[in-house]
Order: sequence, then C-alpha cells, then structure tokens
Amino acid sequence: MNGVTGRMGTNQHLLRSIVAIREQGGVRLADGGAIVPEPLLVGRNRAKLEAIAARAGGVPWTTDLDQALGDDRYTIYFDAQSTDRRAAAVRRAIAAGRHVYCEKPSAATVAEALELYELARDAGGCHGVVQDKLWLPGIVALRELMESGYFGRLLSVRGEFGYWVFEGDEVAPQRPSWNYRAEEGGGIIADMFAHWRYVLDEVFGRVVAVSCLGATHIPQRWDEQGRPYACTADDAAYATFKLEGGVIAQFNSSWAVRVRRDDLLTIQVDGTKGSAVAGLRRCWAQPAAATPRPVWNPDEDSAHDYRNDWREVPTARAPENAFKAEWELFLRHVVCGDPFPWDLLAGARGVQLAELGYESWKAGRWVEVEELGA
Repeated sequence: MNGVTGRMGTNQHLLRSIVAIREQGGVRLADGGAIVPEPLLVGRNRAKLEAIAARAGGVPWTTDLDQALGDDRYTIYFDAQSTDRRAAAVRRAIAAGRHVYCEKPSAATVAEALELYELARDAGGCHGVVQDKLWLPGIVALRELMESGYFGRLLSVRGEFGYWVFEGDEVAPQRPSWNYRAEEGGGIIADMFAHWRYVLDEVFGRVVAVSCLGATHIPQRWDEQGRPYACTADDAAYATFKLEGGVIAQFNSSWAVRVRRDDLLTIQVDGTKGSAVAGLRRCWAQPAAATPRPVWNPDEDSAHDYRNDWREVPTARAPENAFKAEWELFLRHVVCGDPFPWDLLAGARGVQLAELGYESWKAGRWVEVEELGA
C-alpha cells in the first residue's frame, strides 16, 4: 500500500478498509473460508510510516518500493499517492507482475491512463480504480430508484459538491497543498470529474458532451509548513453535461463554497413521475402525486413547508464504508475471479472527462465525449 501517509490513504483505505476487513476476520467466502489481506505499507516518510503502522496493529512498512515489489508475498499493489507520482509507480508494479488497484485519477492524462490500462491488460493481472461513491448509501438509493422506473422519463440531474477549504494563514487547511498546484496534479476538475464520470455513466446515462467553466477563486494559500504559495490549479468548476437520451446534468464543484445543504454532496434528480434528492448517506423522494402546486407571492413569507413534502427512502441494509465495500469486491476479484468492471479503462474514462473539461474551459465551447473502447 503506497501513499498511506495521506489523509485518504490512512483513514479510508488502511484503517477503515484493510484493518476493518482484518478485524472482521477477512472477506467471508461461500465455502467457509476467508480472504485476509496482509498489508505492507510503503512511503517516503519513515516517522509517519512507523506511526501509522503502529495504529494499524503493527503491520510492516518500508521506504523502498522496489524491495516491496520484489517480495512475492505481496501480490497486490495499491497506490494512493499524489496524482503526479501514480503512473510511474503503477508501471513498475505491473512490470513486477503485481495486480494493481489505485486511487483516481489513475493518471494525469488520457494517453497515460490508457497506457496503464493496456500494460495491465497485456500483463494479464487484475486491475481496478477506486470509484467509491457508487457504494455510498445515498447514491445506492438513487440507483435503486432509477432501476425501479420511479422517475419515469428522466429529465435532469443537479449536483452540488464542496465546502470551504481554509487558506492556511489563520486556520489549518483540510486538504494538502498539492491539490492547488497544477504542476503536482492538483485541480478540482482533475479530482472531481473522475467521480462525476462514473456516477453519471453508471447511474443516469453515458456522458456524451461537456461544457465547463473553471476558476481559481483563492489565488494564494499557505502550505503545511506555513509558507505562502501561489495557487496554479482550479479550485472550482461549473459544468453542464449532456447524457444519452437528452438528459441534462449540472454539477457545481468548489473548495471555496460554504455549506448550507444537507451534505457535502447533494444530487437532485427530476423525472416526469417523481424526484429525489440524495446526500452521501441519505435520500429523500417526492412522487408526482405528492408534488405541491405552488403559487408564489413575493411580498409574503411562504407558509408552506416544502421540505415536509419529501419522504426519506428506506435502506434495505445497514450502510457500510464505501471504500471498504469496493476493497472487498476487488479482493474477491483477485482471489476468486469475481467480476470487477471498475478497471483501469474505467479509470481512463474519468481522466478523459477531466481533460475534456479543461479543453471546454479553455476553448469556451461544448466538447463531445467520445467512447473509449477496449
């Protein structure tokens, strides 16, 4: 596991996924057996690695990636490094004969992402990319409503994502400084469009065109050592996507917005027979029969409680950590050969949408999204 000294690597992948799987006795199999992952932590900071390894129960660690890749006891290589370091390390892992699982975006460019896919495909090993939002309870509920035909004819999808990331001069920032440096793989378009691609494609319909306007709202921030630096990457993006069937999707993504909504991400879906609004963990629906007929009087406060017209969608099962859920599927894919469609080609599609988003922003026009074939 390379890159676990970062926030996502430590919390979501190591402690809440791999350690949690180990503590539950592994991934249970139908024959009574179990898949129990044995992690080896890899990174550049010895002190951080030692501390994190202790938190994970005293697992082994090393600062030598080549040594780790040369140890045949470890058959899966996982990468959660910053984006600019990922492709080179994944190439080395594929060359060493390892299965590969990595964070998104899988690479900095579409060409590089496709190269990784082709290398992994030709090597014959298993490969996957983190697409965690597909296992969030709120998104799962939206998908179940879609599959049931609840919305009727789908009309539109609207997403609001983001929160205020402090600049770092007075209050410590919640995200690493490389996120705001384009030269290190930063940028909210590169980060979040990879998410929006798989959410839109898999839940609502394939993305066929994009129109994007990006911005760098905060021009200067302070890094982990308290030093000021110029922000060279976008920290906000305002995008419209055309989906198959004429559906329109709009997503605002920002690290310079204050939250006054139910969650850090909310998605509203409207159709002819009903609507739904989902956050990360909860979902509310309003069928056509319960839709009010508003008549607005701008000179008076509305006496109608519009939130009360929505009902929460019940969940069929207890929600689980989305990263852990995908980890279990990938482990089953490697050990048992179970299907896992979220491979490096799927990762390349996310990189493609980000790249086309930047192209649209620069050119000031709609850009078509061609299908990346296998």
